[in-house]
Amino acid sequence: MAELQEIQQRLPQRIAGLAELATDLWWASSAEARSLFKMISRSHWHDTEHNPIEQLRTVSQARFALLAENPTFLAYYDRVMDIYEQEHATTETFTLTNHKEFLGKTIAYFSAEYGLHASLPIYSGGLGILAGDHVKTAGDLGLPLVAIGFLYPYGYFEQHIDSDGSQVTEYRNLDFPNSPVQQVFLPDGSPLVISLRLDNEPQDLHLQIWRVKVGRTTIYLMDSDLDLNAPDDREITKRLYGGDKVYRLRQEIALGIGGVKTLAALGIVPDVWHANEGHAAFIFIERLRLEMQKGIPLIDAVRMIKKTSIFTTHTPVPAGHDAFSFDLITEYFAKTIEEIGISKEDFLLLGQHEEVWGDAFNMTSLAMNMTLYRNAVSKKHEEVTRSMWKEYDNIGSVTNGVHIPTWLAPEWNELFTSSLHGAWKKNLTDVEYWKQIHQIPDELFWKIRQELNQDLQGLILATLREQYVGVNDRELVVRGALFDSRAFTIGFARRFATYKRATLLFSDPDRLARILNGENMPVQLLFSGKAHPADKEGQALIRTIWDYANDPLFTGKIYFLENYSMHSAKYLVQGVDLWLNTPRKPLEASGTSGMKAAINGVPNFSVLDGWWIEGYNNNNGWAIDSPEDATPAEQDAVDVEAIYQTLEKEIVPLYYHRELTDIPHGWIKVAKESMASVIPNFTSERMLIEYIRKFYSKALV
Repeated sequence: MAELQEIQQRLPQRIAGLAELATDLWWASSAEARSLFKMISRSHWHDTEHNPIEQLRTVSQARFALLAENPTFLAYYDRVMDIYEQEHATTETFTLTNHKEFLGKTIAYFSAEYGLHASLPIYSGGLGILAGDHVKTAGDLGLPLVAIGFLYPYGYFEQHIDSDGSQVTEYRNLDFPNSPVQQVFLPDGSPLVISLRLDNEPQDLHLQIWRVKVGRTTIYLMDSDLDLNAPDDREITKRLYGGDKVYRLRQEIALGIGGVKTLAALGIVPDVWHANEGHAAFIFIERLRLEMQKGIPLIDAVRMIKKTSIFTTHTPVPAGHDAFSFDLITEYFAKTIEEIGISKEDFLLLGQHEEVWGDAFNMTSLAMNMTLYRNAVSKKHEEVTRSMWKEYDNIGSVTNGVHIPTWLAPEWNELFTSSLHGAWKKNLTDVEYWKQIHQIPDELFWKIRQELNQDLQGLILATLREQYVGVNDRELVVRGALFDSRAFTIGFARRFATYKRATLLFSDPDRLARILNGENMPVQLLFSGKAHPADKEGQALIRTIWDYANDPLFTGKIYFLENYSMHSAKYLVQGVDLWLNTPRKPLEASGTSGMKAAINGVPNFSVLDGWWIEGYNNNNGWAIDSPEDATPAEQDAVDVEAIYQTLEKEIVPLYYHRELTDIPHGWIKVAKESMASVIPNFTSERMLIEYIRKFYSKALV
């Protein structure tokens, strides 16, 4: 990242605070701060995909000079800086008010990915977005949490869909000068570099450390791309979820063991340790090694580690849990086993689990064995996890939530601030408070919904203008040239994995065509999402949708928005009219995209799985409920028939049932209930308070 001073030098003294604001990702969840940056230059704000650092580095200094003398801008600037300073300085936080036991304590949170903002693409999907929301909420609540992860210079891949519908992947170097990361230096001015041993390799692995500020919370990101490392070692943290088993093992050693060493090098002594998924489970091996070197008996060391550790699993399918052969583990941990002072057999027992291909060292087993507090991410997922891991008791659940200030459209923020009694951000978990949404006039509610529809159309058309000049007409149509913000829009945007059944809607193309081409009731489908580069079946689903979109039967009715990211996701969850989710039961651990849609007045139409089992109340959307014990073919048949019938008889007619004022009052009633019921129950604030009360407080020894 460009040094803070470099940006400050471009700014007049009167507005120099913009530099600090831009380098603290607090702004990404502040509607007021985002509006301030937008005021600097609408065109730059758009062109940089809402990246204030890049904006401050490229807007002309003449423009800044004008702003520094503009009374309207200065008044708003002062207001935002006051909010920023007050939120960072206050001691009246939830944690210090309600849980004084955390005073002077530290929680260490480990995750392989974090979704914070599109300018820092170190996330691939739901796990990273959830981790990002977890970190942001910790700052909001004043929870003393420090986070550990990787700075992936290549991030996750950029997606392009070619004219045949094939996914093309491209890895781009992180744009360091325009990213909100700062390298960590020692007092003597040299970079902080930690080293760890890979037991089967002659040289140590070296990791430089970067810092990301997110309000009151700091994330430290490790990076192996430095000259001290051998070429293969430089690759360890370059990509998110790449490579073979050896690559994944080396990466997870770096995350767990390197993360513990990073905290020690920073002088941070955690009181509580939280592993977000099994990728980070080697933190428990390093902690065990350190305790055993103190001469503590094995049973006491394990007991202490377990009492201070939390493990969250997000994976409801066996194939999603990383497992490595015993030979590979022994190869990479031979010296560690000696230092711990136990036999190879006892060490392997820490992670032993029977896989389809035989006994192996499973990262989830390791985490389960080394933690006292274990949780799934929804009540249904708790049931599934208990059935998958019958040998472990004490598995609970904390249903995921979303960071409302990040995902709520600024139009709703403005309306809530002006129309709801009391400060809405201070009442996020108050169910009674959010019933006020029903008192918002339908005309005003509908006006905002139409504005958000138009914003989505604007994103699609701007993408076409900027990236697809010269493309043939048919391809332009598939990419959204005929997208109509006035038509009823069904959104389907998520990772393209086979269990999510993205093509289920196309089981009866003729019937679907009749729904989409209904007289006076036009319907359009908008798809977006990436398939993992190694997932050929997922990529085939994208091609299938592309082919249907090119079919004359569906011309101008099916669109695909490529390169799904946090930036485009905001427009999608805010701008479509219905959020469709069709996972095969019971394979949806939680899901959070539907929550983001619901808080923006977009009802869900979803299989009753994951969070929607808890969220659906018969009045806030629609459910698809097939028997869980049905065969896949039976489940598909039941579900698609329910989808067609519900669209034909309930959803589409309700949306288009208008009074003389052309306002769909019946639809708005559902949309309001969607917001009123989901905001207080599925805010990440509720989620983190559960973590505090169920696990973090109890883990303090």
